[in-house]
Amino acid sequence: MTELATRAQAFGLIADGVTAGLSAPWRLYLARGCRYLSLSVGDRDEWDAWRTHLGCPELSVRVYDAGGEIRRASVAEVIVDGCRISVELVEEVSTADLERLLVVDPLPGADER
Repeated sequence: MTELATRAQAFGLIADGVTAGLSAPWRLYLARGCRYLSLSVGDRDEWDAWRTHLGCPELSVRVYDAGGEIRRASVAEVIVDGCRISVELVEEVSTADLERLLVVDPLPGADER
C-alpha cells in the first residue's frame, strides 16, 4: 500500500488490526479525502494495543472537567502514507487520579549534583 487514497484502504487498515485480534474500535471517524482517520477505543488495554499495532510513537494526555465529571483524554497519532491516524481513549477519572498526576517524581540522581 503506497498511499491511503481510498476509504477501502483506510478501513482495510482497521480490518487488518481486528483480524490480528484487536478489539474493534467503538467509533471510527474517517475525514473526507482519507487524510484523517480517528479511532476511539473503550479501555487502556485496547488503546495500547491499537497504538502498538499502528506504530503510534507519540501521545498526549489532557485532563478536563466535563460538566462536573473529570475526564482524561489520551491520544496517540501517527502519519501513514500521508494520512494522520489517531487513537483516542476518554476515561472518567477520580480526584485521587488527579492528585497522583500532580506529584512530581524526582529524577534518579537529581540529589547527587
